[in-house]
Amino acid sequence: MNNASDDSGTQNTGQSTMPTYQIRLQGHLSPQWTAWFEELTITSEANGVTVLTGPVVDQAALYGLLRKVRNLGMPLLSVMQIAGDAEDQ
Repeated sequence: MNNASDDSGTQNTGQSTMPTYQIRLQGHLSPQWTAWFEELTITSEANGVTVLTGPVVDQAALYGLLRKVRNLGMPLLSVMQIAGDAEDQ
């Protein structure tokens, strides 16, 4: 199955559109964690915030990501759906 991105920043798997989420954490996360967070992009901001951005297939996957964040011990600042339609899930 072919994955493609459309102009709205969502991932199209050919069946439905995966929403894109932005998860903000207090503190900087080392790039060594890239593999642990799979398809998410890790960005460190100058203000000491780490931003994880990327497609999340469903609520179970989102809860899994949040569990990983909890296990890191980094304070969670926010979770926002920045693209995609929650009804597509």
